[in-house]
Amino acid sequence: MTHTGNYSKQADTSVLLQSARFCTTAATFAQLPSDALPEVAFVGRSNAGKSSAINVLCGQRRLAFASKTPGRTQHINLFDVGLGGVALGRLADLPGYGFAAVPMETKQRWQRFIAQYLTQREQLAGLVLIADSRLGLTELDWTLLGYAAPAARPVHVLLTKADKLTQAQRAASARKVRDALQQRAAALRLLAPVSVQLFSSTQRLGLVEASRTIEEWLLPPAADAPADEA
Repeated sequence: MTHTGNYSKQADTSVLLQSARFCTTAATFAQLPSDALPEVAFVGRSNAGKSSAINVLCGQRRLAFASKTPGRTQHINLFDVGLGGVALGRLADLPGYGFAAVPMETKQRWQRFIAQYLTQREQLAGLVLIADSRLGLTELDWTLLGYAAPAARPVHVLLTKADKLTQAQRAASARKVRDALQQRAAALRLLAPVSVQLFSSTQRLGLVEASRTIEEWLLPPAADAPADEA
């Protein structure tokens, strides 16, 4: 049975994501939770609006927070989500990339950790790539997609800050990213589905579409409804 979403009276708010609670912080691969709960990872360039997107998707103001110095965060924050008090999955907030003025050794260690997470984390169910709709996908975003490609997990691109664009500019931004993905998919060996949507944390644009995508990754079909008894 196809999952149709669990939504509160506020039609654009996911009950599953609203339940998000801090689980743990991991600075190394070994520190990640060892259970089998599926995870959806959020990645993106520093200042692309990742923290704001997570907070509005979860209906919380301070669940995820950005460092005062963009790109300084070097760990993964994980949040449990569930229904009826039962944890069914996790959201993983990965470090932003592109701005940090840190020693090369630190940056390389951090990059290895993220690459290891994207390629070896068996619990990873899908990847939400946050990109500023005014910039599209940068070379750093393409590099990250290259890291993630071998794991063949689905990717959903959120083109944030769409409220800063006109309707025509929004359509052009989404079209440009979709065309670029189609052109570069073979070279990057992107075998899993990659979807693209416009998003605005301030105007709540695209909230339902993004929430449903995440829910479908986290909730297996059996969790949507009990099987019919014989």
